[in-house]
Amino acid sequence: MKVGIPKEIKQGESRVGMTPAGVSEFVKRGHTVYVQHTAGDGSGFPDKEYEEAGASILPTMEEVYAASDMIVKVKEPIAPEYPLIRKDQIVFTYFHFACERELTDAMLKSGAVCIAYETVQKADRSLPLLIPMSEVAGRMATLNGAYYLQKTKGGKGKLISAVPGVEPARVLVLGGGTVGEAAARMAAGLGASVIIADINLPRLRQLGMELPPNVHTIYSTEHNIRKLLPTVDIVVGSVLIPGAKCPHLITRDMLKLMEPGSVLVDVAIDQGGCFETSRPTTHEDPVYTIDGIVHYCVANIPGAVSHTSTLALTNATLRYALALADKGWQQACRDDHALYLGLNVVDGKVTFKAVAEAFGMKFEPVEL
Repeated sequence: MKVGIPKEIKQGESRVGMTPAGVSEFVKRGHTVYVQHTAGDGSGFPDKEYEEAGASILPTMEEVYAASDMIVKVKEPIAPEYPLIRKDQIVFTYFHFACERELTDAMLKSGAVCIAYETVQKADRSLPLLIPMSEVAGRMATLNGAYYLQKTKGGKGKLISAVPGVEPARVLVLGGGTVGEAAARMAAGLGASVIIADINLPRLRQLGMELPPNVHTIYSTEHNIRKLLPTVDIVVGSVLIPGAKCPHLITRDMLKLMEPGSVLVDVAIDQGGCFETSRPTTHEDPVYTIDGIVHYCVANIPGAVSHTSTLALTNATLRYALALADKGWQQACRDDHALYLGLNVVDGKVTFKAVAEAFGMKFEPVEL
Protein backbone atom coordinates (compact mmCIF):
# COMPACT_ATOMS: atom_id res chain seq x y z
CA MET A 1 0.00 0.00 0.00
CA LYS A 2 1.04 3.59 -0.60
CA VAL A 3 0.92 5.52 2.67
CA GLY A 4 1.07 9.31 2.91
CA ILE A 5 2.19 11.49 5.81
CA PRO A 6 1.24 15.13 5.06
CA LYS A 7 2.38 18.12 7.07
CA GLU A 8 -0.23 19.26 9.58
CA ILE A 9 -1.65 22.65 8.63
CA LYS A 10 -4.01 23.33 11.51
CA GLN A 11 -2.93 26.46 13.37
CA GLY A 12 -0.41 25.75 16.13
CA GLU A 13 -0.07 22.05 15.26
CA SER A 14 3.53 20.80 15.22
CA ARG A 15 2.96 17.07 15.54
CA VAL A 16 3.31 14.68 12.62
CA GLY A 17 1.37 11.50 11.87
CA MET A 18 4.28 9.10 12.04
CA THR A 19 7.88 8.97 13.28
CA PRO A 20 10.79 7.72 11.14
CA ALA A 21 10.73 4.54 13.24
CA GLY A 22 7.13 3.98 12.17
CA VAL A 23 8.03 4.58 8.52
CA SER A 24 10.76 1.95 8.80
CA GLU A 25 8.20 -0.67 9.89
CA PHE A 26 6.02 0.05 6.85
CA VAL A 27 8.94 -0.11 4.46
CA LYS A 28 10.11 -3.44 5.93
CA ARG A 29 6.69 -4.88 5.07
CA GLY A 30 6.93 -3.76 1.47
CA HIS A 31 4.77 -0.63 1.66
CA THR A 32 5.68 2.70 0.09
CA VAL A 33 5.64 5.76 2.34
CA TYR A 34 5.45 9.34 1.12
CA VAL A 35 6.30 12.11 3.57
CA GLN A 36 5.71 15.78 2.80
CA HIS A 37 8.80 17.98 2.90
CA THR A 38 9.41 19.34 6.45
CA ALA A 39 6.37 17.43 7.83
CA GLY A 40 8.39 16.25 10.83
CA ASP A 41 10.40 19.40 11.52
CA GLY A 42 8.05 20.63 14.22
CA SER A 43 8.46 17.37 16.13
CA GLY A 44 12.22 17.17 15.73
CA PHE A 45 12.27 14.68 12.86
CA PRO A 46 13.99 16.15 9.76
CA ASP A 47 13.49 14.88 6.23
CA LYS A 48 16.86 13.12 6.34
CA GLU A 49 15.66 10.77 9.07
CA TYR A 50 12.59 9.83 7.04
CA GLU A 51 14.71 9.23 3.96
CA GLU A 52 17.05 7.01 5.96
CA ALA A 53 14.01 5.06 7.13
CA GLY A 54 13.02 4.45 3.50
CA ALA A 55 10.42 7.15 2.85
CA SER A 56 10.15 9.23 -0.29
CA ILE A 57 9.95 12.98 0.33
CA LEU A 58 7.39 14.87 -1.74
CA PRO A 59 7.39 18.68 -1.96
CA THR A 60 3.71 19.43 -1.43
CA MET A 61 0.63 18.30 0.44
CA GLU A 62 -1.22 17.91 -2.85
CA GLU A 63 1.35 15.40 -4.12
CA VAL A 64 1.21 13.35 -0.93
CA TYR A 65 -2.58 13.06 -1.06
CA ALA A 66 -2.57 12.25 -4.78
CA ALA A 67 0.02 9.49 -4.44
CA SER A 68 -1.38 7.74 -1.38
CA ASP A 69 -3.96 5.02 -0.76
CA MET A 70 -3.97 5.80 2.96
CA ILE A 71 -3.31 9.09 4.75
CA VAL A 72 -2.04 8.94 8.34
CA LYS A 73 -2.43 12.26 10.17
CA VAL A 74 -2.78 13.75 13.62
CA LYS A 75 -5.59 16.31 13.37
CA GLU A 76 -8.76 16.34 11.34
CA PRO A 77 -8.50 17.61 7.76
CA ILE A 78 -9.37 21.27 7.35
CA ALA A 79 -10.82 23.15 4.36
CA PRO A 80 -7.70 23.23 2.09
CA GLU A 81 -7.45 19.44 2.43
CA TYR A 82 -11.08 18.60 1.67
CA PRO A 83 -10.76 18.58 -2.15
CA LEU A 84 -7.59 16.46 -1.93
CA ILE A 85 -9.35 13.52 -0.30
CA ARG A 86 -10.87 11.11 -2.78
CA LYS A 87 -13.24 8.17 -2.94
CA ASP A 88 -12.02 4.96 -1.25
CA GLN A 89 -8.93 6.67 0.17
CA ILE A 90 -8.35 5.72 3.81
CA VAL A 91 -7.88 8.67 6.17
CA PHE A 92 -6.66 7.58 9.61
CA THR A 93 -6.56 10.43 12.13
CA TYR A 94 -8.42 12.21 14.94
CA PHE A 95 -11.69 13.47 13.44
CA HIS A 96 -14.08 14.50 16.26
CA PHE A 97 -16.91 14.61 13.73
CA ALA A 98 -19.73 15.17 16.22
CA CYS A 99 -18.83 18.83 16.79
CA GLU A 100 -17.93 19.75 13.19
CA ARG A 101 -20.72 19.58 10.63
CA GLU A 102 -18.66 21.11 7.81
CA LEU A 103 -15.99 18.43 8.18
CA THR A 104 -18.61 15.69 8.31
CA ASP A 105 -20.28 16.93 5.14
CA ALA A 106 -16.94 17.23 3.35
CA MET A 107 -15.91 13.68 4.21
CA LEU A 108 -19.32 12.33 3.20
CA LYS A 109 -18.93 14.07 -0.15
CA SER A 110 -15.41 12.70 -0.63
CA GLY A 111 -16.46 9.05 -0.44
CA ALA A 112 -13.37 8.30 1.64
CA VAL A 113 -12.98 5.73 4.41
CA CYS A 114 -12.61 7.82 7.56
CA ILE A 115 -11.27 5.94 10.57
CA ALA A 116 -11.20 8.05 13.72
CA TYR A 117 -8.53 7.44 16.34
CA GLU A 118 -10.86 8.61 19.10
CA THR A 119 -13.49 5.90 18.57
CA VAL A 120 -11.22 2.87 18.18
CA GLN A 121 -12.36 1.01 21.29
CA LYS A 122 -11.37 -2.29 22.87
CA ALA A 123 -13.74 -4.74 24.52
CA ASP A 124 -12.90 -3.30 27.94
CA ARG A 125 -14.09 0.09 26.61
CA SER A 126 -10.59 1.55 26.68
CA LEU A 127 -9.62 3.90 23.84
CA PRO A 128 -6.08 2.88 22.87
CA LEU A 129 -5.46 5.67 20.36
CA LEU A 130 -6.87 8.38 22.59
CA ILE A 131 -5.04 7.32 25.75
CA PRO A 132 -1.53 8.58 24.89
CA MET A 133 -2.72 12.06 23.92
CA SER A 134 -5.09 12.10 26.89
CA GLU A 135 -2.17 11.39 29.18
CA VAL A 136 -0.28 14.31 27.68
CA ALA A 137 -3.31 16.62 27.67
CA GLY A 138 -4.16 15.84 31.30
CA ARG A 139 -0.67 16.67 32.51
CA MET A 140 -0.55 19.80 30.37
CA ALA A 141 -4.01 20.89 31.58
CA THR A 142 -2.75 21.15 35.13
CA LEU A 143 0.44 22.91 34.11
CA ASN A 144 -1.45 25.43 31.98
CA GLY A 145 -4.06 25.97 34.67
CA ALA A 146 -1.29 26.69 37.18
CA TYR A 147 0.37 29.10 34.73
CA TYR A 148 -2.79 31.14 34.13
CA LEU A 149 -3.52 31.24 37.84
CA GLN A 150 -0.75 33.84 38.02
CA LYS A 151 -1.99 37.39 38.60
CA THR A 152 0.01 38.64 35.62
CA LYS A 153 -1.90 36.21 33.41
CA GLY A 154 -5.35 37.18 34.66
CA GLY A 155 -5.58 34.67 37.51
CA LYS A 156 -5.97 34.96 41.26
CA GLY A 157 -2.26 35.20 41.93
CA LYS A 158 -2.03 31.81 43.61
CA LEU A 159 0.87 29.37 43.46
CA ILE A 160 -0.57 25.92 42.89
CA SER A 161 1.79 24.30 45.40
CA ALA A 162 1.84 27.21 47.88
CA VAL A 163 4.70 27.39 50.42
CA PRO A 164 5.00 26.44 54.11
CA GLY A 165 2.33 28.21 56.13
CA VAL A 166 0.15 28.95 53.08
CA GLU A 167 -2.64 26.76 51.74
CA PRO A 168 -2.14 25.32 48.24
CA ALA A 169 -4.52 25.89 45.36
CA ARG A 170 -7.63 23.72 45.06
CA VAL A 171 -8.16 21.88 41.78
CA LEU A 172 -11.43 20.30 40.68
CA VAL A 173 -11.18 17.67 37.94
CA LEU A 174 -14.43 16.77 36.17
CA GLY A 175 -14.14 13.27 34.74
CA GLY A 176 -12.12 10.37 36.07
CA GLY A 177 -10.89 8.92 32.79
CA THR A 178 -7.36 9.02 31.42
CA VAL A 179 -7.26 12.82 31.14
CA GLY A 180 -8.77 13.34 34.56
CA GLU A 181 -6.43 10.89 36.26
CA ALA A 182 -3.39 12.44 34.57
CA ALA A 183 -4.50 15.96 35.54
CA ALA A 184 -5.17 14.90 39.13
CA ARG A 185 -1.80 13.13 39.45
CA MET A 186 0.03 16.17 38.11
CA ALA A 187 -1.85 18.56 40.40
CA ALA A 188 -1.28 16.29 43.40
CA GLY A 189 2.40 16.00 42.57
CA LEU A 190 2.66 19.80 42.53
CA GLY A 191 1.13 19.90 46.00
CA ALA A 192 -2.40 21.09 45.22
CA SER A 193 -5.51 19.95 47.05
CA VAL A 194 -7.41 17.96 44.41
CA ILE A 195 -10.99 16.77 44.02
CA ILE A 196 -11.89 14.45 41.15
CA ALA A 197 -15.55 13.98 40.19
CA ASP A 198 -17.16 11.22 38.15
CA ILE A 199 -20.46 9.32 37.89
CA ASN A 200 -18.74 5.91 37.78
CA LEU A 201 -18.54 4.67 41.35
CA PRO A 202 -16.20 1.73 40.65
CA ARG A 203 -13.85 4.14 38.90
CA LEU A 204 -13.99 6.58 41.83
CA ARG A 205 -13.24 3.69 44.17
CA GLN A 206 -10.23 2.73 42.06
CA LEU A 207 -8.96 6.31 41.89
CA GLY A 208 -9.41 6.71 45.63
CA MET A 209 -7.16 3.74 46.24
CA GLU A 210 -4.51 4.57 43.63
CA LEU A 211 -4.11 8.36 43.74
CA PRO A 212 -2.08 10.26 46.37
CA PRO A 213 -3.73 11.21 49.69
CA ASN A 214 -4.17 14.85 48.65
CA VAL A 215 -6.68 13.69 45.99
CA HIS A 216 -10.28 13.19 47.08
CA THR A 217 -13.17 11.78 45.06
CA ILE A 218 -16.77 12.94 44.82
CA TYR A 219 -19.80 11.75 42.89
CA SER A 220 -20.52 14.16 40.05
CA THR A 221 -23.88 15.92 40.25
CA GLU A 222 -24.87 19.48 39.43
CA HIS A 223 -25.53 20.07 43.13
CA ASN A 224 -22.06 18.90 44.13
CA ILE A 225 -20.36 20.88 41.39
CA ARG A 226 -22.22 24.07 42.34
CA LYS A 227 -21.23 23.55 45.97
CA LEU A 228 -17.55 23.14 45.06
CA LEU A 229 -17.15 25.97 42.54
CA PRO A 230 -16.84 28.82 45.09
CA THR A 231 -13.98 26.95 46.78
CA VAL A 232 -11.77 25.94 43.84
CA ASP A 233 -9.10 27.80 41.88
CA ILE A 234 -8.73 25.60 38.79
CA VAL A 235 -11.32 23.38 37.08
CA VAL A 236 -10.15 20.82 34.53
CA GLY A 237 -12.94 19.58 32.25
CA SER A 238 -12.13 16.09 31.01
CA VAL A 239 -15.48 14.47 30.26
CA LEU A 240 -15.67 12.18 27.24
CA ILE A 241 -18.46 10.27 25.54
CA PRO A 242 -16.66 8.44 22.68
CA GLY A 243 -17.53 10.03 19.35
CA ALA A 244 -20.30 12.19 20.80
CA LYS A 245 -20.59 15.83 21.80
CA CYS A 246 -19.82 16.56 25.46
CA PRO A 247 -22.46 17.64 27.98
CA HIS A 248 -22.07 21.07 29.58
CA LEU A 249 -21.24 20.44 33.22
CA ILE A 250 -20.62 24.12 34.00
CA THR A 251 -23.16 26.53 32.58
CA ARG A 252 -22.84 30.28 32.10
CA ASP A 253 -24.82 31.07 35.24
CA MET A 254 -22.48 28.89 37.32
CA LEU A 255 -19.52 31.16 36.58
CA LYS A 256 -20.87 33.69 39.06
CA LEU A 257 -20.32 31.11 41.81
CA MET A 258 -16.58 31.19 41.20
CA GLU A 259 -14.06 33.71 42.49
CA PRO A 260 -12.70 36.12 39.84
CA GLY A 261 -9.39 34.90 38.46
CA SER A 262 -10.32 31.23 38.70
CA VAL A 263 -9.22 29.18 35.68
CA LEU A 264 -11.26 26.77 33.55
CA VAL A 265 -9.25 24.34 31.39
CA ASP A 266 -11.48 22.54 28.89
CA VAL A 267 -9.63 19.49 27.60
CA ALA A 268 -12.89 18.25 26.05
CA ILE A 269 -13.02 21.17 23.59
CA ASP A 270 -12.30 18.84 20.63
CA GLN A 271 -15.68 17.22 21.34
CA GLY A 272 -17.52 20.50 21.82
CA GLY A 273 -16.36 21.30 25.35
CA CYS A 274 -17.88 20.56 28.76
CA PHE A 275 -18.31 24.23 29.78
CA GLU A 276 -21.13 26.19 28.17
CA THR A 277 -18.87 29.22 27.73
CA SER A 278 -16.07 27.26 26.02
CA ARG A 279 -14.96 28.02 22.48
CA PRO A 280 -11.84 26.65 20.75
CA THR A 281 -8.66 28.67 21.15
CA THR A 282 -5.13 28.26 19.82
CA HIS A 283 -1.64 28.07 21.26
CA GLU A 284 -1.03 31.55 19.85
CA ASP A 285 -4.10 33.00 21.60
CA PRO A 286 -4.98 30.43 24.27
CA VAL A 287 -7.19 32.22 26.79
CA TYR A 288 -10.11 34.59 27.15
CA THR A 289 -12.09 35.82 30.13
CA ILE A 290 -15.84 35.69 30.73
CA ASP A 291 -17.37 37.07 33.93
CA GLY A 292 -13.92 37.27 35.46
CA ILE A 293 -13.15 33.59 34.84
CA VAL A 294 -10.13 32.69 32.69
CA HIS A 295 -10.90 30.08 30.01
CA TYR A 296 -8.13 27.94 28.47
CA CYS A 297 -9.66 25.98 25.57
CA VAL A 298 -6.81 25.06 23.21
CA ALA A 299 -8.07 22.36 20.88
CA ASN A 300 -4.75 20.58 20.45
CA ILE A 301 -3.02 20.83 23.82
CA PRO A 302 -0.51 18.00 23.10
CA GLY A 303 0.76 19.95 20.08
CA ALA A 304 2.73 22.16 22.47
CA VAL A 305 4.98 19.21 23.31
CA SER A 306 5.07 17.84 19.79
CA HIS A 307 8.16 15.63 20.08
CA THR A 308 6.82 13.71 23.07
CA SER A 309 3.32 13.61 21.60
CA THR A 310 4.39 12.31 18.19
CA LEU A 311 6.43 9.52 19.74
CA ALA A 312 3.58 8.54 22.05
CA LEU A 313 0.99 8.67 19.26
CA THR A 314 3.00 6.54 16.82
CA ASN A 315 3.60 3.98 19.56
CA ALA A 316 -0.19 3.59 19.83
CA THR A 317 -1.32 3.91 16.20
CA LEU A 318 1.40 1.88 14.49
CA ARG A 319 -0.06 -1.60 14.91
CA TYR A 320 -3.47 -0.44 13.64
CA ALA A 321 -2.01 1.47 10.69
CA LEU A 322 0.11 -1.54 9.75
CA ALA A 323 -2.96 -3.79 9.86
CA LEU A 324 -4.81 -1.43 7.52
CA ALA A 325 -1.89 -1.40 5.10
CA ASP A 326 -1.20 -5.14 5.27
CA LYS A 327 -4.80 -6.35 4.99
CA GLY A 328 -6.83 -3.49 3.56
CA TRP A 329 -9.39 -1.70 5.71
CA GLN A 330 -12.20 -4.23 5.34
CA GLN A 331 -10.21 -7.29 6.41
CA ALA A 332 -8.41 -5.34 9.13
CA CYS A 333 -11.77 -4.30 10.57
CA ARG A 334 -13.13 -7.85 10.31
CA ASP A 335 -10.15 -9.10 12.29
CA ASP A 336 -10.21 -6.39 14.95
CA HIS A 337 -13.53 -5.13 16.32
CA ALA A 338 -11.75 -2.23 18.05
CA LEU A 339 -10.63 -0.94 14.65
CA TYR A 340 -14.12 -1.56 13.22
CA LEU A 341 -15.48 0.86 15.82
CA GLY A 342 -13.17 3.50 14.38
CA LEU A 343 -15.19 3.60 11.16
CA ASN A 344 -17.05 6.93 11.27
CA VAL A 345 -17.72 7.84 7.63
CA VAL A 346 -17.43 5.34 4.78
CA ASP A 347 -18.35 5.81 1.13
CA GLY A 348 -20.68 8.73 1.75
CA LYS A 349 -22.41 7.18 4.76
CA VAL A 350 -22.27 7.96 8.48
CA THR A 351 -21.21 4.70 10.08
CA PHE A 352 -20.85 5.78 13.72
CA LYS A 353 -24.08 6.18 15.67
CA ALA A 354 -23.09 9.15 17.86
CA VAL A 355 -22.08 11.18 14.79
CA ALA A 356 -25.37 10.43 13.05
CA GLU A 357 -27.31 11.42 16.17
CA ALA A 358 -25.37 14.67 16.52
CA PHE A 359 -26.60 15.89 13.14
CA GLY A 360 -29.87 14.02 12.71
CA MET A 361 -28.38 11.94 9.90
CA LYS A 362 -29.06 8.34 8.95
CA PHE A 363 -26.86 5.83 10.75
CA GLU A 364 -25.66 3.10 8.37
CA PRO A 365 -23.27 0.66 10.06
CA VAL A 366 -20.69 -0.99 7.84
CA GLU A 367 -21.53 -4.56 6.90
CA LEU A 368 -18.35 -6.59 6.51
